[in-house]
Amino acid sequence: MKILLIEDEPGLVSVVVRGLTEAGMEISVAGDGDTGLEMAVKHNFDLVILDIMLPGMNGIQVCKEIRKKDGSTPVLMLTALSSTENIVTGLDSGADDYLIKPFKFAELEARIRSLVRRSKSSTTAADHIISIADLKLDRNSKTVKRDDKPVSLTATEYRLLEYFLQNRDKVLSRIQILENVWDIDFNMGTNVVDVYVNYLRKKIDNGYPVKLIHTVFGMGYIFKAEPVNENSN
Repeated sequence: MKILLIEDEPGLVSVVVRGLTEAGMEISVAGDGDTGLEMAVKHNFDLVILDIMLPGMNGIQVCKEIRKKDGSTPVLMLTALSSTENIVTGLDSGADDYLIKPFKFAELEARIRSLVRRSKSSTTAADHIISIADLKLDRNSKTVKRDDKPVSLTATEYRLLEYFLQNRDKVLSRIQILENVWDIDFNMGTNVVDVYVNYLRKKIDNGYPVKLIHTVFGMGYIFKAEPVNENSN
């Protein structure tokens, strides 16, 4: 497994490189954002570990540039910024996961393997079209349409929609969504799930007579086709 680590803290770089090398991974390191971006787009990595606070181009900018050229390589944000706003900003830039410093090395390794496994499984999925009502998601092209109109989604919004579609008509708790969409256990004091559900609602439900995302109060959310006159949101 080939990993690119974009991080400027020498102590952390040493620990991560030593630990991941011992775990059988091949690690390349960039100490600033500009060098990291150049390496990410020129070489094929299985995963990019990316700090936000970097010399030169910051991690948010680097992630956005990576996503312009590569929509599939998993990106794991590694940072001390832990507020909901910072998490949303990182994920909106195209990151697949968000690990807050300080962290346990075993958790870093587990998330790396989970992200790479999920990335490979999504590219080999047999049923590449998932649909409900007039909404269609194409897993090969990573595109979404509703009423034959393209819907522009961030990488995180896309994964959330895909998870909802795979579990249609099931009540999903916020913890289930966190574990399956982000593969992480955020501080439940944050409302990152609700933030992204609202983002997704605005893009796929607003203006349509049949709503797809519904709140089950005290329990979570359910994805099903129901007319607008029902009581839930």
